[in-house]
Amino acid sequence: MALIDVEGLHFAYGATVVLEDLDLQIRAGELVAMLGPNGAGKTTLVENLLGTLVPDRGTVRVCGINPRRAGARFWPKVGFMSQHWSDHSKWRVMEQLEWIRACYDTQGGPTRDPAQILDALELSDKAQAPLGKLSGGQRRRVDFAAALLSRPELLILDEPTTGLDPVAKAKIHDLVADCQDGGTTVLLTTHDLAEAEKISSRIVILAGGGFLADGTAHELRRRLARESEITWREAEETFVHSTSEVESFVARLDLSTIRDLTITRPSLEDAYLELVSQAEGAQVEPPSPELRRATEVDAEGRAVRGRSASDEDVSASERSAR
Repeated sequence: MALIDVEGLHFAYGATVVLEDLDLQIRAGELVAMLGPNGAGKTTLVENLLGTLVPDRGTVRVCGINPRRAGARFWPKVGFMSQHWSDHSKWRVMEQLEWIRACYDTQGGPTRDPAQILDALELSDKAQAPLGKLSGGQRRRVDFAAALLSRPELLILDEPTTGLDPVAKAKIHDLVADCQDGGTTVLLTTHDLAEAEKISSRIVILAGGGFLADGTAHELRRRLARESEITWREAEETFVHSTSEVESFVARLDLSTIRDLTITRPSLEDAYLELVSQAEGAQVEPPSPELRRATEVDAEGRAVRGRSASDEDVSASERSAR
């Protein structure tokens, strides 16, 4: 079952098209990370999913319901963490969470104990602190706590770890994973590629009004035409070789005579930058060859010493000087 089902979604701010005939299906139990550059439309898509914006055309279904026509019993099904907040800075943390919990209680559904959530987020000592006195990272954790109160079927997290230190970020990651393990479906937007690769089961990349890619981090890396780079030292020389057949190439090397073997594969960041650059009509520049030792490899996998690009440039300049 698709908890999020978007078909042909088109949305524009005046003459500026943000989302163009967008399709997205997220099945129950998935943890999907949505990446994209600033202005790509990630938050606009989230607001369409929550019914706070009206699409120009297309259909949006969340938990089987059009959010624009959803009744009161729909909202406990969806936990939402926004990038921004607009509540009263003098409210205390526990007061805010208890007030939100009371709103959910009127719908008759199960709710979580705010004290237990604060404890899990290591915020118990801030329960009586005014919201306006919290640090940015503490405030983000309170927002996350609020999103969990209704035991939602679907969590929508808009850049949930922005401003968090590594320890707090890891705690959020653990709790998100626990939610998924408990059957909650999660959609999060992020600019943190490492975060997306670490916790998501699926990644979608939004740019240019549509999705450029949809798959696991491994699948997105495989879409790159770029080869893996293998470096090693033999005697006193450093060799570099690029190939898409890493395992077969390494098997042909004489490992008894080499050292410092390193394999560098295309990363998720490489895939992301190349896809977004293509969507924006830009050329992706290959890594600079300067100071890298050029090599040739024969059919048996033996390395033949070559000259570095910088050597060739120097030689050319010396010849012209003569």
